Amino acid sequence: MNAVQRPRVGHIQFLNCLPIYWGLMRSGALIDVELRKDTPDRLSRSLVEGDLDIGPISLVEYLRHADELLLLPDLAVGSDGPVLSVNVVSTKPLSDLDGAKVALGSTSRTSVLLAQMLLLERYNASPEYFTCPPDLTQMLLEADAAVLIGDTALRALFEAPKRGLAVTDLGQAWREWTGLPMVFAVWAVRRDFAAAHPGLVKDVHQAFLRSRDLCVDNLDEVAASAARWEPFDAATLASYFRVLDFSLGSRQINGLREFARRAALAGAAPALPEGGPEFMEL
Repeated sequence: MNAVQRPRVGHIQFLNCLPIYWGLMRSGALIDVELRKDTPDRLSRSLVEGDLDIGPISLVEYLRHADELLLLPDLAVGSDGPVLSVNVVSTKPLSDLDGAKVALGSTSRTSVLLAQMLLLERYNASPEYFTCPPDLTQMLLEADAAVLIGDTALRALFEAPKRGLAVTDLGQAWREWTGLPMVFAVWAVRRDFAAAHPGLVKDVHQAFLRSRDLCVDNLDEVAASAARWEPFDAATLASYFRVLDFSLGSRQINGLREFARRAALAGAAPALPEGGPEFMEL
């Protein structure tokens, strides 16, 4: 790649994307891009506003801006069952949350919408929602339940039972509800950048796929490396990485479409165009 044209590429600064980053480091692909690490909500905003060329974007934000973006094939963050790091942590059963206060972590978009749809449609609960920083202790000072994602949610998964709190894994809840995988984030490119630099986009896409495949083949090594600076041991991290799904095949696309259908019915995002989502041809 030409250094002058280095694509501005986003990277989610959570453990769930560490395997992708590890692979990029190992493959040397980081030399070819300007990598910007941040939280999912900020990366989504940067891609939509044109401050990034390529990057992960929460599924609901992609749906809201699909006319400006193209998806990169076979690349996502999701799960086909438990995801471990997208949770509702509550002081009471979800069916008892009607009229209660529920705190929504500010770093999430898709998971927040998923929790809201689940509570309304499966548990007939219409809580009073408010958004705040993702700190479980602070959230539960004011609320009966909290929606958390990423590293904070993963920590809560292990801490909550000791505090008498219930944890609902939203990946598992979606699977039980629909029978489909849940796609939390996708990788997309801005349409204008894709039109101007198709070769660069192809190079970045291939680097991500190589990185993904490299990490999947070396998950124990990735986990051992991460355990040196994370508050989880290598075995816990390896188990976590193995439940994550970084692919976007036909089954995952069906899950994406089902989420899009429900989001549109809820008035939370425009309906996908017929035949959508639209992918970059690579």
